[in-house]
Amino acid sequence: MATLLPRDRAEIAPGAVHVPGWLDHDRQRTLVQACREWAAPPAGMRATRLPSGGVMSVRTVCLGWHWIPYRYSRTVDDGDGSPVKEFPDWLGELARQAVTEAYDDPGAGAAYRPDIALVNFYDDAARMGQHQDKDERSLAPVVSLSLGDTCVFRFGNTTNRNRPWTDVELESGDLVVFGGPSRLAFHGVPKTLPGTGPDIGLSTGRLNITVRESGLPG
Repeated sequence: MATLLPRDRAEIAPGAVHVPGWLDHDRQRTLVQACREWAAPPAGMRATRLPSGGVMSVRTVCLGWHWIPYRYSRTVDDGDGSPVKEFPDWLGELARQAVTEAYDDPGAGAAYRPDIALVNFYDDAARMGQHQDKDERSLAPVVSLSLGDTCVFRFGNTTNRNRPWTDVELESGDLVVFGGPSRLAFHGVPKTLPGTGPDIGLSTGRLNITVRESGLPG
């Protein structure tokens, strides 16, 4: 979405940094094409069923480790049973660059060893409730990349799903990294803004790529 005013990088909370426009147009298009390939079966994109019986409104494909509420597996146990798609080295390198940029700390970037990506697709009606990313054994930072339509990203506290929280509009190409004291903060997406995405090969909706370290044995 074009904006008339510059958007400055900001610390949303201690250890949580928003870097607007971090991905250039060409890199966004490349990532959208990669997401299309990852979404295809086998081990493709699916709507995740929760233990309560509810079905998430976002659709997800996993790389490296397959997420099943609330654990990880090397196979798509809640789908076609196929081995999870590989986590590509180039995505890990991009995530290391993201950590370096967000924290202005080459050492933190070099030490980052991600092996999981969750790719979520939001259509106009999809939402993500407040939750913690706590199924990993590692508390290394989470790297979040936004593609397509703008969303409202709600970043809360580490205690519960209630206030205080901060709402941030994430546009296509934006980076968020959260770690340290904010690694287990509750966060979610209460809404997307349809029709706000740029021409990057995604006609509608929003893609969010979140990269993490599992801390699990290989």
